[in-house]
Amino acid sequence: MGQPPTDTTRRARRVVVLGASMAGLLAATALADEADEVLLVDRDTLPDGPAPRTGLPQGPHAHLLWSGGARIIEQLAPGLQERWLAAGARRAAIPADFVVLTPHGWLRRASSRTPYQLVCSRDLLDAVARRHLLAHPRITLRTGTHAESLTGDHRGVRGVRLRDLSGRTTETVTADLVVDATGRGSRAPHWLAALGLPSVREATVDPGLVYATRIFRAPAGGDTYPIIALQADPGRPAPGRMASLLPIEDGRWLVTLAGTYGGQPSPRVEDFEPFARSTPHPLVADLIAGAEPLTDVSLTRACNNRRRYFERLRSWPSGFVVLGDAVAAYNPIYGQGMSVAAQSVAALKASVRRHGLCSPRLARAAQRAIGRVVTSPWDITVNQDIRFPGARGKRPSPISRMTHGYVDRLSHTATDDEAVTRALLDVMSLSAPPTLLFHPRVVAKVLRGPQRPPLPEPPLTPAEKALCPAPSTAPPHHI
Repeated sequence: MGQPPTDTTRRARRVVVLGASMAGLLAATALADEADEVLLVDRDTLPDGPAPRTGLPQGPHAHLLWSGGARIIEQLAPGLQERWLAAGARRAAIPADFVVLTPHGWLRRASSRTPYQLVCSRDLLDAVARRHLLAHPRITLRTGTHAESLTGDHRGVRGVRLRDLSGRTTETVTADLVVDATGRGSRAPHWLAALGLPSVREATVDPGLVYATRIFRAPAGGDTYPIIALQADPGRPAPGRMASLLPIEDGRWLVTLAGTYGGQPSPRVEDFEPFARSTPHPLVADLIAGAEPLTDVSLTRACNNRRRYFERLRSWPSGFVVLGDAVAAYNPIYGQGMSVAAQSVAALKASVRRHGLCSPRLARAAQRAIGRVVTSPWDITVNQDIRFPGARGKRPSPISRMTHGYVDRLSHTATDDEAVTRALLDVMSLSAPPTLLFHPRVVAKVLRGPQRPPLPEPPLTPAEKALCPAPSTAPPHHI
């Protein structure tokens, strides 16, 4: 009688992950426990340490990893959060370490252990993640390699054609699963069309945001300064201008300015501080007025929101999954991209555990699960961004406009009520679903509204005020 196959005779299970940014690294790690081999492919030559990379043009700007994403990442990659902290990242409690001006006033700072943000440069986040995650023995990294197309047909993907960018040679790699994590530049819709599948529906909401970032040396004591966020009011008939200041590793302040159509920043260093002074409050401009600049201005355009509805195709090939910015790319000002990517990877891993890596049902189930993950953050983001003057995209429905009114009142109430602030931040940090904002206890407080007058100035401590060379007490010009 024949013997049943053993581990030495069965066919090895291979996964190919395209894109070695955060989404791809996490996907490779999650799938390495399920496959015999994971090939991680990226067209860039990745730096050895914290340094910019060509394929991440938004890398110089402010990046925040919300607690909702950080907790998922820790489940996918135990120990990574501690490595980030050891390398210089900072865990900032929200709202205790957060000075934020909403369209309705300053949020009050209160002691809280949750939610939180991990604050550092994107270069440090990626470098530490690469060092930690690529140590897995089943993951092989291949750089300088471009994914040209998928192999297979409309029923199933069986691999991917790869081109070596240095030698211009092409090879076909077979795989049980191909994961596209190539970001905004993903060619997945074209690859699927080439296999005979229908067009993928795509939605875009573009408020015309342009980002400008410069890094400064923090003054003595400034390495533990609170995060500063000055938000624009999308309901005003004027361009939105925003500013944020993040204390990052090595005693530096990363300052990012942003503006919508008609109010965009420029790449000239002489325009940086004046633009900061034109945002809803001059606090960031005051803080950098006497600070030593360490870089020129990095400018990034095309920061629109884009969603591809892969999960709505009537048929979906087995062996292929798309996640990260390739599915839904958000306006970076909300800081949700990495957290949503982590939650999408967790959904993929759960689907693998349920169906099996080689199941013909896996890819469709995973793609639908990823679609559910990205829906709430997408709705939150675009429902705000479409309100900026000149924003391009589908106009809000009557129900959405009613929701805008409720969210505005909720934001106003959050400037006074700690419980409403906590609910709002739990949702923004992806630690709780948006339905929390409509809980009866929250609704009752929102209907009642704030009970105290707004704070007349930024909620800074005396020590924090002392670091501001020309502290401004003027009220925000849009209130």
